[in-house]
Amino acid sequence: MDDVAVGPLDLAARVDDALAVQALAFGLSDAEIAVRRHIVLRHLGCPGARALGATTPEGRLVGFVYGMPNDRAHWWSTVVEPYLRNECLDHWLDDSFTITELHVHPGYQHRGLGRALITRITDEAAEPRSILSAIDTESPARRLYRSLGYHDLARRVLFPSAPTPYAVMGASLPLKRP
Repeated sequence: MDDVAVGPLDLAARVDDALAVQALAFGLSDAEIAVRRHIVLRHLGCPGARALGATTPEGRLVGFVYGMPNDRAHWWSTVVEPYLRNECLDHWLDDSFTITELHVHPGYQHRGLGRALITRITDEAAEPRSILSAIDTESPARRLYRSLGYHDLARRVLFPSAPTPYAVMGASLPLKRP
């Protein structure tokens, strides 16, 4: 991580760079990128939305995170709320900071960038807890989230048009440090 700096990111100005990282990290098609571009720009208009980036000395974006205070009226919340309610955990949707996206370029993974991005953005949150969703399978991302104190709130969450189920995870803030 010595050659990469983590700091504030003007995500609206660098949305295409961020989506290129997400496409590599998450395997997105051009059509999916176009849809996500619209979603990211809409999210940035939400109160409290903010982003951090990981950039090389040359200014190349190799990772990013963005999130916002959760709002039950947002699409994501309306999808996950019934799953959380079934577990008597829908109170997690209130007074939580949502990690909307966190992605690191595959060539820069396993260097602590994801950890640095998520801990820094949540350290700045006024809310007492954080929530996120991740593909419901064992993965490096899920292991990272667990190491930071996130735990499963609901599993087998189905998002419209998503081919695989997700898990909703939550953690008290500040996140755990190793």
